[in-house]
Amino acid sequence: MKSVLAEQPAPYSAGELGQIAAHCTEREDAARKVERKMRKAAAAVLLGNRIGDEFAAIVTGVTPKGTFVRLISPVADGLVRRGEEGLRVGDKVRVRLLSTEPERGFIDFARIGS
Repeated sequence: MKSVLAEQPAPYSAGELGQIAAHCTEREDAARKVERKMRKAAAAVLLGNRIGDEFAAIVTGVTPKGTFVRLISPVADGLVRRGEEGLRVGDKVRVRLLSTEPERGFIDFARIGS
Protein backbone atom coordinates (compact mmCIF):
# COMPACT_ATOMS: atom_id res chain seq x y z
CA MET A 1 0.00 0.00 0.00
CA LYS A 2 2.79 2.39 0.94
CA SER A 3 4.66 1.70 -2.28
CA VAL A 4 1.54 2.36 -4.38
CA LEU A 5 0.87 5.65 -2.58
CA ALA A 6 4.53 6.65 -2.97
CA GLU A 7 4.47 5.53 -6.60
CA GLN A 8 7.34 3.14 -5.88
CA PRO A 9 7.79 -0.47 -7.02
CA ALA A 10 6.40 -3.16 -4.71
CA PRO A 11 8.97 -4.27 -2.11
CA TYR A 12 8.13 -7.96 -2.63
CA SER A 13 7.43 -10.04 -5.70
CA ALA A 14 4.30 -12.18 -5.94
CA GLY A 15 6.44 -15.27 -5.30
CA GLU A 16 8.01 -13.74 -2.19
CA LEU A 17 4.58 -12.74 -0.88
CA GLY A 18 3.40 -16.31 -1.44
CA GLN A 19 6.34 -17.66 0.58
CA ILE A 20 5.73 -15.16 3.39
CA ALA A 21 2.02 -16.05 3.47
CA ALA A 22 2.80 -19.79 3.55
CA HIS A 23 5.26 -19.28 6.42
CA CYS A 24 2.72 -17.21 8.40
CA THR A 25 0.04 -19.86 7.87
CA GLU A 26 2.43 -22.61 9.01
CA ARG A 27 3.30 -20.68 12.20
CA GLU A 28 -0.37 -19.95 12.90
CA ASP A 29 -1.24 -23.64 12.51
CA ALA A 30 1.60 -24.61 14.88
CA ALA A 31 0.43 -22.07 17.46
CA ARG A 32 -3.16 -23.34 17.20
CA LYS A 33 -1.93 -26.90 17.77
CA VAL A 34 -0.05 -25.85 20.93
CA GLU A 35 -3.09 -23.93 22.21
CA ARG A 36 -5.29 -27.00 21.69
CA LYS A 37 -2.78 -29.23 23.50
CA MET A 38 -2.53 -26.81 26.43
CA ARG A 39 -6.31 -26.52 26.71
CA LYS A 40 -6.58 -30.32 26.88
CA ALA A 41 -3.79 -30.58 29.45
CA ALA A 42 -5.35 -27.85 31.60
CA ALA A 43 -8.75 -29.57 31.48
CA ALA A 44 -7.12 -32.88 32.50
CA VAL A 45 -5.44 -31.18 35.46
CA LEU A 46 -8.68 -29.43 36.46
CA LEU A 47 -10.60 -32.72 36.43
CA GLY A 48 -7.84 -34.79 38.03
CA ASN A 49 -9.41 -34.76 41.48
CA ARG A 50 -12.90 -35.54 40.15
CA ILE A 51 -12.38 -39.17 39.09
CA GLY A 52 -15.69 -41.01 39.54
CA ASP A 53 -17.82 -37.86 39.25
CA GLU A 54 -20.72 -37.73 36.80
CA PHE A 55 -21.27 -35.02 34.19
CA ALA A 56 -23.74 -34.00 31.49
CA ALA A 57 -22.15 -34.11 28.04
CA ILE A 58 -22.85 -33.89 24.32
CA VAL A 59 -21.38 -36.28 21.74
CA THR A 60 -19.12 -34.21 19.47
CA GLY A 61 -17.56 -36.90 17.31
CA VAL A 62 -17.83 -40.53 16.34
CA THR A 63 -14.79 -41.87 14.49
CA PRO A 64 -12.99 -45.19 14.08
CA LYS A 65 -10.68 -43.97 16.89
CA GLY A 66 -13.60 -43.57 19.28
CA THR A 67 -16.53 -41.51 20.47
CA PHE A 68 -15.81 -38.05 21.81
CA VAL A 69 -17.87 -35.90 24.18
CA ARG A 70 -17.76 -32.36 25.50
CA LEU A 71 -18.82 -31.75 29.07
CA ILE A 72 -21.38 -29.01 29.62
CA SER A 73 -19.74 -27.81 32.83
CA PRO A 74 -16.86 -27.62 33.30
CA VAL A 75 -16.21 -27.46 29.57
CA ALA A 76 -13.79 -30.24 28.65
CA ASP A 77 -13.45 -32.78 25.85
CA GLY A 78 -12.70 -36.46 26.23
CA LEU A 79 -13.08 -39.98 24.91
CA VAL A 80 -15.86 -42.37 25.91
CA ARG A 81 -14.07 -45.62 26.75
CA ARG A 82 -17.10 -47.61 27.90
CA GLY A 83 -20.69 -47.62 26.71
CA GLU A 84 -20.13 -45.71 23.48
CA GLU A 85 -22.14 -48.13 21.34
CA GLY A 86 -25.01 -46.48 19.49
CA LEU A 87 -24.04 -42.90 20.32
CA ARG A 88 -24.37 -40.30 17.57
CA VAL A 89 -23.11 -36.74 17.20
CA GLY A 90 -25.44 -34.39 19.06
CA ASP A 91 -26.69 -36.97 21.57
CA LYS A 92 -26.94 -35.73 25.16
CA VAL A 93 -25.47 -38.25 27.61
CA ARG A 94 -24.37 -38.66 31.21
CA VAL A 95 -20.77 -39.76 31.66
CA ARG A 96 -18.54 -40.75 34.57
CA LEU A 97 -14.93 -39.60 34.64
CA LEU A 98 -12.65 -42.64 34.53
CA SER A 99 -9.17 -41.11 34.27
CA THR A 100 -7.09 -38.15 33.22
CA GLU A 101 -3.58 -37.98 31.82
CA PRO A 102 -2.50 -34.30 31.86
CA GLU A 103 0.88 -34.96 30.22
CA ARG A 104 -0.91 -36.22 27.12
CA GLY A 105 -4.09 -34.16 27.52
CA PHE A 106 -6.25 -37.29 27.75
CA ILE A 107 -9.58 -37.46 29.55
CA ASP A 108 -11.54 -40.73 29.55
CA PHE A 109 -15.20 -41.29 30.38
CA ALA A 110 -17.74 -44.10 30.70
CA ARG A 111 -21.32 -43.62 29.57
CA ILE A 112 -23.91 -43.89 32.33
CA GLY A 113 -27.13 -45.68 31.44
CA SER A 114 -28.26 -46.38 27.90
